[in-house]
Amino acid sequence: MADVDHKADLKKYVPTADDKHVAAIIKHLGIAMKNKDTQMVACSSKDELARVRDSWCKKKLGLTQSDADLDKGIKEICDKMKGDKNKSRVAFYYLLAEKYGKVASL
Repeated sequence: MADVDHKADLKKYVPTADDKHVAAIIKHLGIAMKNKDTQMVACSSKDELARVRDSWCKKKLGLTQSDADLDKGIKEICDKMKGDKNKSRVAFYYLLAEKYGKVASL
């Protein structure tokens, strides 16, 4: 199975994405990047989206909005990426950081 080109996936949405910030997301994800399934975000999984909200939005990005507001933001990214059968976790997380103005803090 070929490796996922996370940078190429992200550049479809953010052509000017900074490689340094992409590398920071990949480093943050660590062992999750070893498995193709965990490299992707499943927007159809409530458990997955709750994990994105709690681990990425709240813990890593330090967001303090309500769960409902964060869920709405995550759904926006799901909708934005709906053309991608496999949603790169790196691209997904970058788009969330961008949405909330947190890219510089990566």
